[in-house]
Amino acid sequence: MNYKLKLFIVAIILIGAVAIAHAQQGNHVWLDDLLVSNFSEGIPSVSAKTSAGSDSMKLQGVYFARGIGVQSLSVLSFYLDGKAKKFTAIVGADDKGNPITSSKFYVIGDRKILFGSKDMKPGDKPENVDVDLSGIKRLGLLVTIADSGAGRVYSDWANAKFEMLNNAMPEPMPNDDERYILTPHSSKIPRINSPLVFGATPGNPFLYTIAATGERPLHFSAINLPKGLFLNAKTGIITGKITRRGNYIITLKAGNKFGTATKRLVIKIGDTIVLTPPIGWNGWNSWAKSIDKEKVIASANAMVSSGLSNHGWTYINVDDAWQGQRGGKYNAIQPNEKFTGFKKMIDYIHSKGLKFGVYSTPWISSYAGYVGGSSNFKDGAYPDFIKNNKRAYRYIGKYRFEKNDALQMADWGVDYLKYDWHIELNSAERMSAALKNSGRDIFFSISNSAPFALAKDWERITNAWRTGPDIRDSWLSLYVSAFSIDKWAPYGGPGHWNDPDMLIVGNVTTGSSLHPTRLTPDEQYSHVSLFSLLSAPLNIGCPIEQLDPFTLNLLSNDEVLEIDQDPLGKSARLLADEDNVQIWVKPMQDGSYAVGLFNIDGFGKTPQSFFRWGDEKPRSFLFDFSKLNLPGKWQLRDVWRQKNLGVFNGSFTTSIHHHGVVLLRMFPVGISNKLSK
Repeated sequence: MNYKLKLFIVAIILIGAVAIAHAQQGNHVWLDDLLVSNFSEGIPSVSAKTSAGSDSMKLQGVYFARGIGVQSLSVLSFYLDGKAKKFTAIVGADDKGNPITSSKFYVIGDRKILFGSKDMKPGDKPENVDVDLSGIKRLGLLVTIADSGAGRVYSDWANAKFEMLNNAMPEPMPNDDERYILTPHSSKIPRINSPLVFGATPGNPFLYTIAATGERPLHFSAINLPKGLFLNAKTGIITGKITRRGNYIITLKAGNKFGTATKRLVIKIGDTIVLTPPIGWNGWNSWAKSIDKEKVIASANAMVSSGLSNHGWTYINVDDAWQGQRGGKYNAIQPNEKFTGFKKMIDYIHSKGLKFGVYSTPWISSYAGYVGGSSNFKDGAYPDFIKNNKRAYRYIGKYRFEKNDALQMADWGVDYLKYDWHIELNSAERMSAALKNSGRDIFFSISNSAPFALAKDWERITNAWRTGPDIRDSWLSLYVSAFSIDKWAPYGGPGHWNDPDMLIVGNVTTGSSLHPTRLTPDEQYSHVSLFSLLSAPLNIGCPIEQLDPFTLNLLSNDEVLEIDQDPLGKSARLLADEDNVQIWVKPMQDGSYAVGLFNIDGFGKTPQSFFRWGDEKPRSFLFDFSKLNLPGKWQLRDVWRQKNLGVFNGSFTTSIHHHGVVLLRMFPVGISNKLSK
């Protein structure tokens, strides 16, 4: 080998060594340069380069231009796959946060606590974080607070950054668990799936659709249909009016070449509507402000073509962003330019046997910056200076238009109103009265975070109330929204329902652009199971036309939906929490019980429990009937698999996946059993 060639080879080796050394030094990735909403599992959104109060981050008098601000309990999850060197930050409770409660910060890698701060209040000295991430695959940044009910709890990860290897980037936590399907496909033989009871007001327009599965075409009929009602034998849609109060017992029939299904329906004409929880679709978590008429019509069409309407899914609800200026014969909110032909669109939806809902607020401006139900102008004007400064007008104006808007909704044929603001009693009462005097049955749902102290009032004047904040597609949010609302159970029932918010399955836009839900398949089974046990309104929050087979199957189990739609209307109660398994029990009208066994796996008890580490295992669990005052023999049925498990005397042993559920129906055998109250 000649001298020049040797020099060339040495040079190449040196250049490569320098490049490798440079790569191994890593590149800095600021936390606030990431789309942090993709990593956040908390309920309030995270704020880049500001505090959670949308102000400058300030720790013990020092301002910080880099970092993120979080509010209340905060969970941030990252997948590093061993490609990070370290994480650094300065952490503390923001000076402008709640001075009473305290925050505590954790950095957790692969189940090990790499950093834990002291309890920190605003004004306390911040702490420096400098942790080695060599080899770490999964990382969690956690902030816990001393009082989960406290407001304005602002905590800062100031100057937070990763040092990554080889130009790698932190990724959201993977969600690649098997999407296993449990529910068998519907039979070709007819089955009627619509509710057993239906309520309407005397003289108001009546719309009820016989929801039925089975090979098409089906032929529908009804025995003892009251005077004033008319049934379309091809579609199963019943319309008309009943003027006389009372209970009417009808026999519904659906038939095809494979057989005939019958079902007893009780129509109650009186003062109470929506005797079972409404189930349908809401556009916000699908499209947010980009909703338009075409997307709504596509959703209605998909509700029918997917077969969901055959399982009883009924409502097509438009959320915020449909509203234009006031006008028309009632000087009411009119649709904006995205919703031309509004009445024609609603008529089309009704022709499908579906119902239609809208959104409004008693404020001057809605959360998304659209016309609200009040104004500081007598004619209800909404000029651009308000739209451009929407946050400043989230209050009730001098002039209110509840009656105007209710009459317009009834005239259009609206069936559902979501009323959204910082809930207070007076506004709710005014709109409740306006809707009841509109000449149409309009379901009245108030949102969000209804004060629990006024639960009896919400029961009296509304049809549903949001029991908590907006839901996000994370286990933490689901846990707060559903697993923590047992106290509301006594107030829900026929005509007035506890509402834990929308279903977070399929593709959703909660906190970021449209993406597959971050709930694992097991968590999704738990989600739909618990909402059904709670007798909650079920609003699909994803684009229906984008449903994959797993999600469609998840929403098409008639025995699960039957639990939600049970005419008794009782909410399940949390009757036991043992061995990290919660047992929720719901009495059913036929004397059986619906039971959910949920593997919570100690969620919230340790810092590590807030995160998914990828190594979680199923849990074997002994369900002891006697502990719930359910002695004796019971016929058990696996509801998701629609399969009888046999007769069990005293107990039942099963395996439950991490954050998963075993959903059962328990039918008494031989003796009378009573559940303790």
